[in-house]
Amino acid sequence: MHTIYAVTRHSPRALPWLAICGLAWCVTLVPHATAQPAPPAGVIIDVAGAKHTAYPIAVPQGVASDLAASREIAEVLSKNLAIAGYFKVLDPKSFLADLAVESMGIDPAKWRDVGAYGVVKYRATTTGDRIALEFRFYEVAKGADVRLTRTYSGKKADVRGFAHQWSNELVKYLTGEPGFFGSRLAFVTKKGTSSQVFAIDCDGANATAITRNTSTNILPAWSRSGALVAFTSYMRNNPDLYVVGAGGGRPRKVASYKGMNTGASFSPDGSQLAVTLSKDGNAEIYIINVSDGSIVRRITNDRGIDTSPAWSSDGRELAFVSDRDGSPQIYVVSASGGTPKRVSQNGNYNTTPTWSPRGRVLAYTTRDGGRYDIVTLDLTTKVMARITQNEGNNEEPSFAPNGRAIAFASTRPGGAGIYIAPADGQGTAVKIWSGAATGIDWGP
Repeated sequence: MHTIYAVTRHSPRALPWLAICGLAWCVTLVPHATAQPAPPAGVIIDVAGAKHTAYPIAVPQGVASDLAASREIAEVLSKNLAIAGYFKVLDPKSFLADLAVESMGIDPAKWRDVGAYGVVKYRATTTGDRIALEFRFYEVAKGADVRLTRTYSGKKADVRGFAHQWSNELVKYLTGEPGFFGSRLAFVTKKGTSSQVFAIDCDGANATAITRNTSTNILPAWSRSGALVAFTSYMRNNPDLYVVGAGGGRPRKVASYKGMNTGASFSPDGSQLAVTLSKDGNAEIYIINVSDGSIVRRITNDRGIDTSPAWSSDGRELAFVSDRDGSPQIYVVSASGGTPKRVSQNGNYNTTPTWSPRGRVLAYTTRDGGRYDIVTLDLTTKVMARITQNEGNNEEPSFAPNGRAIAFASTRPGGAGIYIAPADGQGTAVKIWSGAATGIDWGP
């Protein structure tokens, strides 16, 4: 019988509120626990549990392995497990086992003595530009028998990808849910006098430029397939909307209406975009076709500023920001139109909503006590959870593809950059990229 370790569980689509206003015109948080269904048979970490208990796991460097590949794999695995939100990755300096003697096996007593519940072993063998990898996972309480094993082979350049694949297999085995390793995040950072859209792996590696012009490019948004990125650019002296392949290249202009063409959010089928347009003098939410930018329907019609649309994962709803009640707040409306409903009730400044892939849950930026923080709101239960607090300014959240983690931009004492934290608010944020960043959007 498995022991269950309980672990509970936009894409910002527009500019920060003050910046939007410039373009348009040129709380008490209560923790909550609800009854959860029993985890699937065989699951070791119950990610739906109400309490967070990190699963201690050891990732010793591979022995009898290519040294460079072994070090890279250890680095990737440790970073992946740290940002997953379920694990406590043990310090290699604490290990008592003789790794050379153990080789690909384990001495359970040695790992039990350092507090490990699980141990990952691997071997990397290289021949020319080829690599063969074997991974094994052990549950210390169950002795020296291997619980999970996988092998991979390919080019040495693919070693990080193989490490991500193994990480996903391990998370699936332990939780019953898919991991998010190998997914990419888009964001904006300054490069000289311009602002460019970049993409990085979810562990912060492999930064690549998606835009390469000399203008200001902002607000990237992934399509649900991961094939396209929409963004707003001033390359033609107006905030116009473009779409480009995920690997970069020549962008295609989609919308260039007078005024703002910002805050894109792809529909689930990828054929439409929810956007902010100010073509009639006021910032409103519209749905347009990706193919030619033609307007499908106007969603809002209010004297207030309506911005930052975010399409729900089921395609039925849009969240957006409006100051129609006097300050920026989060509203939700049917994607077919209708009367919007205000859903944010904390404080007087709430922006950049993003939907979880796991139902009717929003994350957004809130301001209280003079700082910006990330909170989540379950629209069904009305329960809020705080993701950040008392650690600098934290803005522009975006959910992982499995909904179990949130990426955001932060200026905390650990240094400005992109951080990832568990979406249940019960863990430590991990820094994956250093530097000023805006417009965080986590791709599929």
